[in-house]
Amino acid sequence: MAPSQHSRTTAKLPELMNRHLNMYARAASVAGVGLLAVTQPAEAKIVYTSADVQISDFGVFPYALDLNNDGIADFTFPTYDFENSGFFVSRMYVAPAVKGNRVWGVRYAAALKAGVRVGVEGKFNLTGTLLMGSSSGTSAHINRRGPWDNGGKGVKNRYLGLKFIIEDKIHFGWARINFTNPANVILTGYAYETIANKAIVTGETKGPDEDSPEESRVTPMPTSKPATLGALALGAPGLSIWRREKVAGARSQAN
Repeated sequence: MAPSQHSRTTAKLPELMNRHLNMYARAASVAGVGLLAVTQPAEAKIVYTSADVQISDFGVFPYALDLNNDGIADFTFPTYDFENSGFFVSRMYVAPAVKGNRVWGVRYAAALKAGVRVGVEGKFNLTGTLLMGSSSGTSAHINRRGPWDNGGKGVKNRYLGLKFIIEDKIHFGWARINFTNPANVILTGYAYETIANKAIVTGETKGPDEDSPEESRVTPMPTSKPATLGALALGAPGLSIWRREKVAGARSQAN
């Protein structure tokens, strides 16, 4: 039977144009994968652990703080207690338990308030162990030192700013403490940021921290160029779109 007059025949594109379309399609595919790769932001997560523990018990083994709960102590709280003939000394320290870990402070460990950003801009000491508070003297006269002792008044809900190492990468965290005197120090909670080199704010127990300057940023997606490649990636159906874009571009240049 003879073919119908209305039967369709397959249209063949010129070979040169077909090759161009194939090249554009491959380029669009590569560009699309690249855009997906650069626009995926890292998800920040704060891991918080509630606590209510006395960390100033005097003894040979100081309290060990494991910030990320991996079984490895990150910081310890050494204490010193001496008394003789009515004279006494009582001191509380914080010390890195791993090389590279640091505490915010210079001569003393800082007693940070809530809302302080702990990150790469932090004032972390270079020496290691820092004094938190000290009381010494006699019952008639007592000398007090350190921001945590606070002249004998102590502090409540203050924070240690902490920098520590997880798998050779720097992370930031905090420890919330009530400090009455060197012999009465209570740890009430601690937290750390899971993203390396990303700041954490003292008191925050949930992420992400939207305002962090270290937060991964989304690279803006280009508009005109990928759109053209996307149309050409459709193959023959996208040819008309591509032609309309070229015509529109030519008209805008003419105007």
